[in-house]
Amino acid sequence: MILGFDPGRDKCGLAVMGWERQLLYHQVVTSQEAIATIQHLCQQFAIETIVMGNQTTAKTWKQNITQDLALSVPIVLVDERYSTLEARDRYWQMYPPKGIQRLIPQGMRQPPGPIDDIVAILLIERYLGVGSRE
Repeated sequence: MILGFDPGRDKCGLAVMGWERQLLYHQVVTSQEAIATIQHLCQQFAIETIVMGNQTTAKTWKQNITQDLALSVPIVLVDERYSTLEARDRYWQMYPPKGIQRLIPQGMRQPPGPIDDIVAILLIERYLGVGSRE
């Protein structure tokens, strides 16, 4: 199992995916809840790797996770450039627009809430894409 983590100052995206790319969990939490949620997910699922975005506050988060949780799970940083734009498109694939929303061009639609969890999913997929080419 892989835990995807999109760290942020105010909110963080989390996702859990199996090695066969089955999505088991995804959620956006406040930054204050992130460490406790990661700990809970590591207990709930057999997490073998944590994949985290490498921008914003990644170094601080990596250090906090390592110190606060004392996990023996490797934390891998993944390039998260353009992941928010990609997550917007993925949102509409996961939750197709209904009613009048369908008439608005996709590039002009905005998801109704935070999509940091979808970014976490994309980070796992990027990691798996790199891993499968080695």
